[in-house]
Amino acid sequence: MNIIKRNNVQVLGDKGPVIIYAHGFGCSQRMWDRITPAFSSTHRQVLFDYVGSGQSDLASFDSTRYSSLQGYAQDILDVCDALDLHSGVTFVGHSVSCSAGILASIARPELFDRMVLIGPSPCFLNYPPEYLGGFEREDLEGLLSLMDQNYIGWANYLAPVVSGEGGGEEVSRELSESFCSTDPQVARVFAKTTFFSDNRADLPLVTCPSLILQHSRDTLAPLGVGDHIHKALKNSTYKVLDVAGHCGHMSHPKLVIEAMKEYFDTASLG
Repeated sequence: MNIIKRNNVQVLGDKGPVIIYAHGFGCSQRMWDRITPAFSSTHRQVLFDYVGSGQSDLASFDSTRYSSLQGYAQDILDVCDALDLHSGVTFVGHSVSCSAGILASIARPELFDRMVLIGPSPCFLNYPPEYLGGFEREDLEGLLSLMDQNYIGWANYLAPVVSGEGGGEEVSRELSESFCSTDPQVARVFAKTTFFSDNRADLPLVTCPSLILQHSRDTLAPLGVGDHIHKALKNSTYKVLDVAGHCGHMSHPKLVIEAMKEYFDTASLG
């Protein structure tokens, strides 16, 4: 199988250490367009779409494989294998892709030097009192029901929730268009996998260093989630960005770029 075509893999640059970017639910590699120019002179950057998202090969979508985040983690590993990458990779993931990247790093610890996790959440559900992921099960089941009844209405409802007040109309519109352009059946599988996965037990198994970028006012990943991840991830650096919403890489790219560069510089000095 041609993974490059299947996952619509794009490589920017041919010199320097490798960064691979993994987009969130309902999104595509285009969501990194505000970040990649900042690293064009220093890194070889790899972009891809999960199967079923963006410009990937929709015919390759397997609802069984992608009903688990392991399926998305395997996409990351498949892309790295197709590009003959075996070590020294920096993984940059957004939202649920942070969990997919974590699973990929556990499966292949020698592959990744470090991870940058933007708005991560190992579990979106509340399990009080020890963990508050932000949602009750019935809330998320209601969201899936809305997808089934009125997909466009669901997309138009969810986009401003994800972008938040800090995202403004541009980011909200971009997200809505991305959600609407995703095949509804694929989106439902990805949504169910995203919102009902629980990867908290995987966090202590991670061995590579990581930067956690938490948004200060994020409906989808409250501050307590970032605190939980930081405590559970060994060798993690925790930074809270002054961002309202769930997509700092889109709404406040300068903040994300500054945090990434500072982390990279500190890591190289260390």
